[in-house]
Amino acid sequence: MPDPQYMMVEPERRRRERNAMRAADIDAKTIAGYRETGVVKIPGILTPDEVRCYREACLEILEDRDPASSANQQALPFVQRINIWLDNDALRSLTLHPNVAAVAEKLAGGPLRVWHDHILAKRPGQDYPTAFHQDQPKWPHDNSPNALSVWIALQDTPVEMGCMSFLPGTHDIFDVADILTADREGLVREMPASEWLPRVTYPLRAGDCTFHHARTMHGAGPNLTDDWRVGFVVIFMDAATTYTGKAHVVTDPLGLEVGTVMDDEYFPRLTPLYDAGAPPHSR
Repeated sequence: MPDPQYMMVEPERRRRERNAMRAADIDAKTIAGYRETGVVKIPGILTPDEVRCYREACLEILEDRDPASSANQQALPFVQRINIWLDNDALRSLTLHPNVAAVAEKLAGGPLRVWHDHILAKRPGQDYPTAFHQDQPKWPHDNSPNALSVWIALQDTPVEMGCMSFLPGTHDIFDVADILTADREGLVREMPASEWLPRVTYPLRAGDCTFHHARTMHGAGPNLTDDWRVGFVVIFMDAATTYTGKAHVVTDPLGLEVGTVMDDEYFPRLTPLYDAGAPPHSR
C-alpha cells in the first residue's frame, strides 16, 4: 500500500516541476488569512529552473563582494545587497517577476509599486539570528497601509538554516519604534508582552515564499549549516505612497520632494508587469 504521506507530497512535487503557483490559484480563504494574520506562505511561486538561475546569480554577487573576514560583519545577522534590479539583468527579472507581482496585488487588494529589492543572505555557519522587528518604521513612506514583502527561498530552507518566523496579527500594532535587525532585546524592550504572543515559523522548500505585511513582526534564526542561506526579498508599497523625507539609503540620492508620490522610474507600478487589463484585485 502506498505511503499516505508520499501520496500527498508526490502531486505537489509534480506541480512544482511543471509550473509555478499562479495568482489565479490564490483563493479567497488564502487572501482572508493573509489579511487577518499579516503573513501567508505561498508554495512554489518559482519553478525549479527559475530557482537555479536566480540562486546562481545571487551567489555570484555574494561571493564577489562578501566581506566575510571582518569580525564586525560576522556578528551581523545577514549579508544584504539592495536594489540589485537596477544593474543586474538576471535578478531584474525576479524583482519584476509578473507572477510575484500579480500575487502581491491580489493579497494587498489594491495597486502597488516596487519599493526596493534586496538579497538577504546568511553565510555558512553565520551563528547570529535576525531580531524580530517591523519593516515599516524604517521607511520614508506615508499613505502606504498595504505595503508588504515577499521572501523567496532560493534553496530548501529548514529551521537550522535560518528560515523566517512571524508574530501573526502584529500588523495591527502601530507606533512601535524602529528595532534594529541586530538588536535581539529590542522587541521585548519595546513590547514586553511580546514574549507570550503566538509565533509561526515557516521552513520553505526552494521556490516557496512568504508574503508579510510591512508591520508584521518577523525575524529569522542563525544559519547552522555549511551552505549559504539565500533569501530574495522584494518590498511593495501602495501606488499612492508619498515621500516623508526620512533618511533612507534608497531615497537619499534621488532628490525627492517631501509629500510627492514616489515616481515610476525607480518605483515601478506592478500591474503593467503582468496584465494590461484589469488588476487581480478587481477580478
